Amino acid sequence: MDSETHENGYSSVTIPFLNATDEKSHKEEAEILHSTGRTSFFNTCFNGLNALSGVGILSTPFALSSGGWYGLPLLFIIATMAFYTALLIQKIMDADPSIRSYPDIGERAFGRKGRMLASSFMNLELYFVAIGFLILEGDNLHNIFPNGFQLNGLKIQGRESFIMIVALVILPTILLKNLSILSYVSATGVIACVIILGSIIWTGTFDGVGFHERGVAVNLNGIPIAASLYAFCYCGHPVFPTLYTSMRNRKDFTKVMFLCFFLCTLTYSSMAVFGYLMFGADVQSEITLNLPKSKVGSKIAIYTTLVNPIAKYALMVTPIVHSIESRFRSYCNKRSFSLLIRITLLISTIVVALAVPFFELLMSLVGAFLSMSASIILPCMCYLKISGAYQRLGIEVGIIGAILLFGVLIVIAGTYTSLVQIIGQM
Repeated sequence: MDSETHENGYSSVTIPFLNATDEKSHKEEAEILHSTGRTSFFNTCFNGLNALSGVGILSTPFALSSGGWYGLPLLFIIATMAFYTALLIQKIMDADPSIRSYPDIGERAFGRKGRMLASSFMNLELYFVAIGFLILEGDNLHNIFPNGFQLNGLKIQGRESFIMIVALVILPTILLKNLSILSYVSATGVIACVIILGSIIWTGTFDGVGFHERGVAVNLNGIPIAASLYAFCYCGHPVFPTLYTSMRNRKDFTKVMFLCFFLCTLTYSSMAVFGYLMFGADVQSEITLNLPKSKVGSKIAIYTTLVNPIAKYALMVTPIVHSIESRFRSYCNKRSFSLLIRITLLISTIVVALAVPFFELLMSLVGAFLSMSASIILPCMCYLKISGAYQRLGIEVGIIGAILLFGVLIVIAGTYTSLVQIIGQM
């Protein structure tokens, strides 16, 4: 049995899945089909919140600034769409108990190409979020030490140097085979988001910043970036099949999803509104870059932002390593080959982070192309194919069609806008 991990910034869940090409006895298949999970309602809610809670919270004020106040409903529209597609995943798994993971859904709908597509979206998303972590660390360290610092007589300064330093700190973690300790750290996604939000509100209320900015009503040119960043906040769908199969009472899955999406949307929207009221059009791509560094609330938010990505980087690249190793099974048993893959991945993310040091644009590209495709479009397409609903007209098909249309528009507009701005700033 293989395993994959999905990471939305601060969260991580291990995703076991079945390889359709493996030979299994009828007894094993029967056990899989009739197995029941042991996870309670509360624990599933916590895991679901971790799957949806991530670094996206840092960019929601910038997203609101990009689209204006009238662009805020996009957050709720995308959240509703993502909630609906999560329920579509539940329907697919109810209809076919042999499905155990997100790639299984792709394979059930479109064969091996569907599995490869689903796995590719998952791994690419993890890869780019890992790059975003390096950029995030570099930006915040540069904000804390704008003039650099001395290390054994060596002058360290600039975002590029900080990215390299962080990479050296991360290096030992990606060489570990047993990530059980780091997996506990990865479960701090909800706590980290609450701490950061609370620190931001504290800074605005008690540290002299205030909530006096009015902002703009609407900025049509910024709507694609805003929608893309909002989409990035809801990219936990590859985890949902595992949450579903792990539940003790799977009938409660709808309640779990509603609670998770409601609380996360409340957190994201609160951060967006409070951050925009605090800094207005001057809000940066990561709100931590706006905070006064001398204040206690600001320090808590900044240090929370710094510590978590360092521990979670290894958890994100590990499933990518496993995917690569599975394609070179004759070499994967060799320790040196595994180390080469891990070090190469780290180096490649460093290179991209140095070449494209634009956190908000990279995350908007991930949100528009990968998150929207994996969390909105692909679940809809798989459901229509597996259920055969596309053969009959009705309210359900109409809703799914509207979601697909809206999703495709965001993919096209958001991806194009992000790429144009990235190229323009390079």
